[in-house]
Amino acid sequence: MRTSYRLLGVGLTLGLAAYPAVGADLKDLYFGEALYHAYQGQYFEALQRLDAELAQYHGLDEPVLDTLHYHINGAEFSVGDFELNYRMHRRAGRAIKAVLEGAVDPAVRNEAAFRLARIHFQKDQLDDALHALGRIEGPVPPAIKDDVEFLRANIYMATGRPAEAAEVLKPLRSDPSFAGFASYNLGIALLQEGKSKDAIEQLDKAGQLKAEDRADLAIRDKSNLVLATLLFESADPDKARLSLDRVRLDGPFSNQALLRAGWAEASTEHYDRALVPWNILVEREPTDAAVQEAMLAVPHAYASLNVNGRAAVMYDRALTQYSAQIERVDASIDSINGGRFLNALVREESRQDKDWVIRLRSLPDAPETYYLMELMASHDFQTALANYLDLEDLRSKLTTWQTSFDAFDDLIRLRGGNYEPLLPSVDAQFRELDSRMHLRLEQRKQLGKRLHAMLTAPRPDYLATADERIAGERIAVIEKQLSGVNTQTAIALRERAAHLHGALTWRLETEYHERLTEAYVHLNELNQYVDALNRQYEAFVRVRQAATHSYVGYEDQIERLRTRVSDALPQVNGLMTRQGQLIETVAINQLKARRERLVDQQTQARYAVADSYDRAARAQTGGEEH
Repeated sequence: MRTSYRLLGVGLTLGLAAYPAVGADLKDLYFGEALYHAYQGQYFEALQRLDAELAQYHGLDEPVLDTLHYHINGAEFSVGDFELNYRMHRRAGRAIKAVLEGAVDPAVRNEAAFRLARIHFQKDQLDDALHALGRIEGPVPPAIKDDVEFLRANIYMATGRPAEAAEVLKPLRSDPSFAGFASYNLGIALLQEGKSKDAIEQLDKAGQLKAEDRADLAIRDKSNLVLATLLFESADPDKARLSLDRVRLDGPFSNQALLRAGWAEASTEHYDRALVPWNILVEREPTDAAVQEAMLAVPHAYASLNVNGRAAVMYDRALTQYSAQIERVDASIDSINGGRFLNALVREESRQDKDWVIRLRSLPDAPETYYLMELMASHDFQTALANYLDLEDLRSKLTTWQTSFDAFDDLIRLRGGNYEPLLPSVDAQFRELDSRMHLRLEQRKQLGKRLHAMLTAPRPDYLATADERIAGERIAVIEKQLSGVNTQTAIALRERAAHLHGALTWRLETEYHERLTEAYVHLNELNQYVDALNRQYEAFVRVRQAATHSYVGYEDQIERLRTRVSDALPQVNGLMTRQGQLIETVAINQLKARRERLVDQQTQARYAVADSYDRAARAQTGGEEH
């Protein structure tokens, strides 16, 4: 994206850093949604969504698990860009400064320094802008390397350091994206430095650059127009004509070029040649100042050629047109006083067109826009108008939000009605499962403690299998039953029982280490199931909390928001009124100045038409007498 800034009469382009690419690399859809709105130029919506996403991200216990983590640096930068495009310079500056002072990669820090410098430059804080550029050290991202130098050059020019600006601009002439602007600004810098000859040569080169882009074509025309003015003031009308001939007839500077081309010819008393560009000019839009000046210049040329009859007719025609234009200006002033100018500016069909300022001229019920094309194209007016339009959008959003709170109330009520009957039975089942889970976890804990104790105090009997335990208990019962009997059969049975007991004990003793190792293996395997059980438990708790949080605790928040919206609406309405009055006052003052100029030109035409008729009459009388 590009933000224009007027400097020394030329539209200066400062490139905004590109947003992160959207596509296969995008991992966070909410960030992608914010970028989508930004690409449409809907920066308020982009800020609204990205602010919410960043607030949620910074409020997480483990933000690295959030998908925004993959784009967090780009998101922090982008929110600053969105705020900058929405003219929230102070907040954008804070956001970018926070990144600048953080522990980030040098290339990222340098990009942040460039953005901060650009903000200061747009706010005309030139010393702060230079200080921010001075913080750039080490590698600079290739995408903004030339932007940094171009910004530096324009800061030098704005602070009255043309020699330093020229040194910075010279290498930029080889960059296709800056060739036209760098060449023109270099010519202006040389002119400010007092090097008129070098400036003329540079502007001559800038006026002959190959260009296809509309901005480059316009800057080439501007270069030729400024060059022609310098040559004309240097008493070199022939070279001035060559420069003016390079200005396109359909470009934004064509009217001024035609007017000056005529005066260049008139300065050498070639009035017949001057009539060629002036006659083209007078047929153009009559509200243009150059066209209105040509209305007087054409009959003046005829009078200088002693074609007094034609001069009188043309002066009379100019008088009629001046009268019509004065009526138009008066109608425009009346229309603005009636509030129709602001209504025309906020018309949706005109704002959807990128050339809406030009389209205003064709609106049948907007006479107030006829004379304000130049005013509305100025940077200051555009800023004031953008503020007014943003306030209008904000008022519309506040009004919409005011009616949306009832919908949120209904949504919360429906959610509560859906979940509240279900939650008691879910909670009862959960409590039962929770108690059983705690029991099993406690058993596992005790088993782990017992195995750990067996490392220092071996207990082979603890590792006996179920069959071995049953066998051991049966042998113990048999030994107890035979303990008081001394018959030969009983003695033989006791010996056999003792032999079995010894064999079982031997087995437990000799296999103890293997069994203990195997028990630890099984205990570790059990840990996996315990972990899965804990995850399911935590997931259930989160889902249970989410179910409750989806309808509980919003009443106070909605009421606070409803109050804030209600309080904000009168403030927005008051700001809109003040901003609208400011715009209308500026527009009316502009129209009054144009009206005074038209009245002066009308007066000149009135005296000139009478003088031309007198000359024509004297010439005719003299011819008859002769």
